[in-house]
Amino acid sequence: MTDSRTAPYASLLLRLTLGILFLAHFSLKFFVFTPAGTAKFFASLGLPGGLAYLTMAVELVGAIALILGIYSRIVAIVLIPILLGAIFTVHGPAGFFFTNPNGGWEFPAFWIVGLLALALTGDGKYAIKPTPFKG
Repeated sequence: MTDSRTAPYASLLLRLTLGILFLAHFSLKFFVFTPAGTAKFFASLGLPGGLAYLTMAVELVGAIALILGIYSRIVAIVLIPILLGAIFTVHGPAGFFFTNPNGGWEFPAFWIVGLLALALTGDGKYAIKPTPFKG
């Protein structure tokens, strides 16, 4: 049985954690690898270089939306393809464990599960804009 007194805080914690992780990954691409370097990396994978800029924009906007609690359920679902792309292009071929060279797919897959859990539970406490779905 879900404890209705604490569940909203669990969703808040999950929402903030996921948002901070996406903000960190955006920051890595923007400040360390640079947007041009990230685009070059995407091109080296056979992807359009411009997809890097779209990915970075979705990560940044998604991170902010999650942290603030703006349409969290929708944002969580929208962010999943970014992680699936990371699994299928980089991390999947590296094997399961994230400690493998090029990082395996365990962390991005776990991250997807967290996003799915947030999509199912909702915004939680202190959300600026609750999602339009009630359940």
